[in-house]
Amino acid sequence: MLQISTGPDRSWEIDYHAPDDLRLNGQPFAWDVATLAPGRFQVLHGGRSYDAEVVSADYTAKQFVLKINGQRIELAAKDRFDLLLERLGLSAAATVQVNELKAPMPGLIVDVRVQPGQAVLKGDPLLVLEAMKMENILKAPADGTVSAIKVGLRDNVQKGQLLVQFS
Repeated sequence: MLQISTGPDRSWEIDYHAPDDLRLNGQPFAWDVATLAPGRFQVLHGGRSYDAEVVSADYTAKQFVLKINGQRIELAAKDRFDLLLERLGLSAAATVQVNELKAPMPGLIVDVRVQPGQAVLKGDPLLVLEAMKMENILKAPADGTVSAIKVGLRDNVQKGQLLVQFS
């Protein structure tokens, strides 16, 4: 289960088991999705057609920017673990010390925006990873100091590969 929100007053619960088994706020959600290009989709729902484009995806912070029929929409996702920590009054950042950043997917490093010794704040851009012709800005998961950058510009990386270490 995911909770998707577009602001403090707009959120939805999504249960996704397979493309043909999707529930939105507990109700079946019928849709058809066709991939037009990497990061671009045609969605059919309720007799209407929607053009959807993934503008950016920050998998660490679980924040996404989409364009639906040209309208920009910012989404934040919380999985069941995030929701549990929230119910317990804890935050994931407070309970886990982050010492490294790993690649969320395979891709190509197209920009390195920090250097060793640099202090960063949570959310600061560190690297840009191109995957499936989309640029993904990888951001600092917590406040800290960059101790080492384990990749260089134009390096191909694999999912889970160590990219940046923090001290």
